[in-house]
Formats: sequence, structure tokens, C-alpha cells
Amino acid sequence: MPAVKTFNGDEMRVGVFGIRGFPFVQGGVEKHCECIYPLLKDCRITVFRRKPYIASSNATYPNIRFVDLPSTRITGVEALIHSMLSAFCNMFLRPQIVHIHNIGPGLFAPILKLMGIKVVLTYHSPNYEHDKWHILAKILLRLCEKIALATSDAVIFVSEMQLKKFSPRIQAKSCFIPNGIEPPALTPEMDYLKSLGVKTNKYILAVGRITPEKGFDCLIDSFEKGKFASYHLVIAGGVEGQNTYYAQLQKSAASGRVIFAGHVYGQQLAQLYTHAALFVLPSRNEGMPIALLEAMSYGLSVLASDIPANLEVQLPADCYFHYSEACSDSLCEAIDAKLRLPYAKREYNLERYDWNAIAEKTLGVYNAIAKHGRL
Repeated sequence: MPAVKTFNGDEMRVGVFGIRGFPFVQGGVEKHCECIYPLLKDCRITVFRRKPYIASSNATYPNIRFVDLPSTRITGVEALIHSMLSAFCNMFLRPQIVHIHNIGPGLFAPILKLMGIKVVLTYHSPNYEHDKWHILAKILLRLCEKIALATSDAVIFVSEMQLKKFSPRIQAKSCFIPNGIEPPALTPEMDYLKSLGVKTNKYILAVGRITPEKGFDCLIDSFEKGKFASYHLVIAGGVEGQNTYYAQLQKSAASGRVIFAGHVYGQQLAQLYTHAALFVLPSRNEGMPIALLEAMSYGLSVLASDIPANLEVQLPADCYFHYSEACSDSLCEAIDAKLRLPYAKREYNLERYDWNAIAEKTLGVYNAIAKHGRL
């Protein structure tokens, strides 16, 4: 992949926090960062990771340095503590730009600004809409959103719909840069499928972290309700602090044909994408659905809930089902209609989701902020 050039050819120093880390760490935001930062080859990037999530520190990138900070896994607390430590480290290192991911960690943008450091915020999603947060956490996240948007020098929205929700003042220093996808790693291998006990083109695939906003309860209810006896349902996603919800899902999967594969990546995930009959994204809430884009890159038949973030992908009408609190009927009917069609790979227009172009646009934001202090 070609290197992306920086302002005046100089190496730009960038600090990054607000994520658990990469590579091979579950999460859409983590995947976003894993794909984009290695492409900024002439930047010197320091990524602050959360030590409990880093299984191996062997991965190296010529332009990236990792700083692994201690962190708890307690939901809500881990991001706060890690972001605070990361902000203080950046105050000491004094990069030209600090790139913060997510609105919660954006709480610390004012401290960096007081030290004369430029701040870029990527707004991935309105986290306070997620069901996993209690009322006080949602109030705090809304406050973090206000502070982060008000004090950042520039804001990148991965969703154009989210950008348009805010005031002209915020929009004036914001831009839309979507998530991207890597080229598909299509594979004839099926050893991982055999280990799961599924057959090629005879399973429905869903990918995502096991949390309520992903809507897997609706998907399992729909699958169990439908007459899909010759198919399995494979859910590829890890469980993080949602043990009650996971137990609920397991209880709902009475047929024995629902497989919880855990966090899957690399060649095993490529096998799941390559050989699936159908990909389903039943989310109640999304920022920019990377898993859906990945499924499209593999040419899969897809179904997604008709929430605004998924509609932004602009799929044909028959690729959406109507989301509601009792969505299992509409999803069951949509799955049945898709599986009745002859199996065939689909073609989608994914030109706007090229990571190289996305990296260039992101660097354009850095250069504008470094040179002019604004977009």
C-alpha cells in the first residue's frame, strides 16, 4: 500500500487514545485504528493501549509505537482511567496532535488544549444510546460529548447522519470520513468450519461483540422461530462484561444449532465470511457498521436492521428488515426470503470505503490543524 505524505514532508507526531488497542483486539473502533494508522507511514504515531486486552506485544509497525498502560476491565471505569493516564502521558510527550477516539475519552480534550496540543476527535457513535449503560453513565457520556465537541480543534464523523445532527458551529469544524474495509481474503479452506460442525453455504453468520445493542437476542429468536433446520447460526463475537446477556442468549438457543464462536479473526474469520449463506446485522445501534461492509466485500447476501447507520450504506431495499422492539417476526420473514433465493455471490459498490483514500483524508485533517489550527 502506498505511503501517505505529510505536511511539508516532515514527520508529524501523533498521540492516539480512546481504544483498547490493536492488533487482534475485538471492536469496530479497534479495527478502524488497526487499518488506518499503519497507512500513515510518514507520521510518528504513539498508540496508548489497555494492557489487559493485549495478548501479544510482538506485532510491530515501522511508524507506530505502542505504550501499554495498566487498566481495569470494569465496564465504564476502564475507559475513564485509561483516557486519563493517556492524556497525562501526552502532556509529557507533547505530540503535535492527539487523536481521540470516542466521546467518553473526549472528556480529557480540554486538558490537552490547555497544554497547547491540537486535538482531533473521531465521533464513532453516540455511546449513551447503548442499552448497556445505566442512567448516570448515559448522563456522563452526554456531558463528555458536549465537552469533546466544544474543545476539539477538528471532529471526524464516520457517519454523515450523525454529523448533520449537530449545530452549524460544530459542523464548521467537522468532516465526514467513513470507515473502510480491507480487500477480502477469500479462502477455499474449511478446517475451521469443520471444527465448528458447520457446512459451507449452510450457515447464517453474525459478527460483533456480545452486547445488547447488537441485537443478537432478536436474531436468535428469529432463527429459532423460522424453519431453518438445515442451517446453523454462527455468532462470532466475544463476551465482555455482558455475562447476563450472554446467558440469556444461550438460554434462547434451544435448538442446538446456534454456535457461539467467540472472538474470531484472521484466517478463521476469513473462512466464516467466505462460506456463509447469509450475513445478518440485527443491531439496535451502530456508528458505522464495519462488519456489514466486510460481509459485502466477500460478496455475501446480507440483511441489516433499518436503523439510520445501516441505511447510510445504501443497500437495496430487500437487504433491510424493519427494526422494532419485537423485530423477530420481520427478521424471520426476511431471512426466509433470502435463503429461498439461489445461492450466489453478490457485487456491491464499495469504492468509498477504501482505507488508502480514508487515510489520505485523515492526514488532510492533521495537516490543516497543524498548519492553520482549523479545517
